[in-house]
Amino acid sequence: MTATSSTTTQTPVTPVPGPRRFGSLGPVGLVLSGGISVQFGGALAVTLMPRAGALGVVTLRLLAAAVVLLLVCRPRLRGHSRNDWGTVTAFGITMGAMNGLFYEAVARIPLGPAVTLEVLGPLALSVLASRRAINALWAGLALLGVFLLGGGGFGNLDPIGVAFALGAGAMWALYILFSARTGRRFPQADGLALAMAIAALLFLPIGLASAGTRLLNPTTVALGSAVALLSSVLPYTLELLALRRLPASTFAILMSLEPALAATAGFLILGQSLSLPEAGAIALVIAASIGAVRTQVGTARSSPSP
Repeated sequence: MTATSSTTTQTPVTPVPGPRRFGSLGPVGLVLSGGISVQFGGALAVTLMPRAGALGVVTLRLLAAAVVLLLVCRPRLRGHSRNDWGTVTAFGITMGAMNGLFYEAVARIPLGPAVTLEVLGPLALSVLASRRAINALWAGLALLGVFLLGGGGFGNLDPIGVAFALGAGAMWALYILFSARTGRRFPQADGLALAMAIAALLFLPIGLASAGTRLLNPTTVALGSAVALLSSVLPYTLELLALRRLPASTFAILMSLEPALAATAGFLILGQSLSLPEAGAIALVIAASIGAVRTQVGTARSSPSP
């Protein structure tokens, strides 16, 4: 999170007309740039793990991202109800858990398979949200992809890493739900900034216990800040700009390409090559994700929007 995609505050159903000079590829390019930034940030995080460990890297990423978002958004602390704070706190806890589980996964298995397994969380949420028989096809494609990814029994992947990636996927699904609720209760990106700060504060003791004084090393802090910039701040900004001109359905389809981007980043930066069955598995999960999104869009068009 990779995820770490920000659909918290602005998810228009229809694109807002913008200047023609941007063209149809303008917002698409922004989304793809954000996805590339996230995955290359994840690859950079893997190289940082020998210095600070997975939990230490998560701590640095959350802290740096929280500082930047708080300075930029300057969220208002007063005037919110107890339910508002409960929602944003749950969002922050989910965000911290999602990041922690994912980084523990990529510390054990390659980046491409980790993101592919993580995507199963949002995919399952999309399939369950739309009660159409064709979703059984998308679920079957995804399960076949997971079967191939594990070599018919996950003999080629660390089972603990697989469990962490699946756990991160479950947290990603919850992240989507709490993201929507937070966006309805807080203006602009205030909820995201507050949730990021809560996640950072909650994760700080875990990171200190895991990495200790290694978190104070200037080089480690600089690299952790770069991870936060690439994996959180920059993609959130690009996605928010894109969503002003891009339908949410198109955005979701583009986000389904994350496993392929992750595999590319893992190959270029970490030298993590994929076997033919693993590449086929990633392609099946991407196809299932795109199919589920298109099915959900078709259902939404045939019924009144809430």
